[in-house]
Amino acid sequence: MTTREKILAAVANNQPPKSELPDLSAFKTGEVGSVEQFVQVLTNIGGKAIHVNSWEEIAAFITENYSTTRVVTPIAELTGFKGIPENSDPHGLYDVELAVIKAHFGVAENGAVWITEDNMGLRVLPFITQHLAVVIDGGEIVPTMAEAYDKISLLPSYGFASFIAGPSKTADIEQSLVIGAHGPRSMTVFIKT
Repeated sequence: MTTREKILAAVANNQPPKSELPDLSAFKTGEVGSVEQFVQVLTNIGGKAIHVNSWEEIAAFITENYSTTRVVTPIAELTGFKGIPENSDPHGLYDVELAVIKAHFGVAENGAVWITEDNMGLRVLPFITQHLAVVIDGGEIVPTMAEAYDKISLLPSYGFASFIAGPSKTADIEQSLVIGAHGPRSMTVFIKT
């Protein structure tokens, strides 16, 4: 037996006893997620919500507000904007001003959206862009994170995913708030009805 195998065997033999998982039912409301609460929380954390009825409204907003910048999206319904070719080099996204991606759902209690890598185009896209826009269906908002995790367990398998809530921000240095310190400077959520 090698030293590595001995160490792994020792670790396997020294596990704490198994215990029952806690009952989390107290965190589940059983209610439908509130679009109004989602919008309020998103606004409070520095994001922006826009109610839309169609992909055309989203495209018009993007064209009106980001006409002179590099806009990329993996969303097929948003024709007229640059897509992300398969097997693209993430370094090619260094100058993206606006990325538009779909989210599976939103969480009312914290204004977060759940995005898997199949909706990102490239994993780095929602983090490297200057501004992030996310599209969610208004009927896909859950009230709490407990319901969010239940919903995640029902999704098909994925490799990478993330909750994203508002633009990046930090107040680590002298308690001075900096928006966009390590990610997008703004986040807009298009809520489709």
